[in-house]
Amino acid sequence: MTDPRTTVVVITRDRRDELLRTLDELAALPERPPVIVVDNASTDGTAEAVRGCHPGVRLLTPGRNLGACGRNLAARHVTTPYLAFCDDDSWWQAGSLAGAADLLDGHPQVVSVTARIVVHPPDAAPDDPGYEDPIVPELRESPLPRPGGLPGPVLGSFLAAATVLRTDAFRAAGGFSTRLWLGGEEELLAADLAASGWWLLYADDLTIHHQPSRRRDSTLRRRHGIRNTLWTTWLRRSAPAALRRTARLVTEVPKDRVTARAFAQAAAGLPWVLRERRPLPPPVEHRLRLLDDPQHASTARRYVG
Repeated sequence: MTDPRTTVVVITRDRRDELLRTLDELAALPERPPVIVVDNASTDGTAEAVRGCHPGVRLLTPGRNLGACGRNLAARHVTTPYLAFCDDDSWWQAGSLAGAADLLDGHPQVVSVTARIVVHPPDAAPDDPGYEDPIVPELRESPLPRPGGLPGPVLGSFLAAATVLRTDAFRAAGGFSTRLWLGGEEELLAADLAASGWWLLYADDLTIHHQPSRRRDSTLRRRHGIRNTLWTTWLRRSAPAALRRTARLVTEVPKDRVTARAFAQAAAGLPWVLRERRPLPPPVEHRLRLLDDPQHASTARRYVG
């Protein structure tokens, strides 16, 4: 069951063993998707291992850590109509890439399809069934109104490591912001796609597996996540919504040096944020406003680390 419609894009840094496991899983998929790996300046022999173990994978080595924008680099080389993101510690379930492509083929107004996420503990056995990521019920029960004919819940954003998108739309929107780099980078791109008239969906019958790597700097990720949330909020949300969301964020985050640095970095970027601010069209702003309360009450969305 080869399927030429989707290319899988993986970004990685210093996770050689996890990446090789992911590439093994992708190589075993019945869809046989082309795979592009962007090595963000790994120092653990990642590039050499990929060349030796998976010579059919297209390997890009920019020579520096591009963060999430490594996906932008990969997208320039994608020749298929769809691209699927995948982290170096996650892998798509057999048939899910074809299912996402079928959905996008059948619904030209849909730009992205986010799959159900099944988590496996880092020390899980190979046959571990895993459990649903806590974010999944929120995606499944999204309160956003669904236009007639759309086959799944409408989302306000997407999770990059569990999503298939239209390649041309991703490139036309400019991909992920180089300023945001990594950490909650999806929200700004999702807002811009919605402002262009696209719909983002969740599909419960598609699955991606995630076995979180032990090699992660959760403190840096939290700092960037807080900073990027503030930047995205003030770049795109209405002034009342941005004020309300900022105030709520203050109550949600830990009161420590990491948070203080995040807010300081966000404040330092205020001149360019105000210069590039482009509020969303009222219908899109209305949809995002419907998500403010559920996200504030969420137990799956927490700044930790």
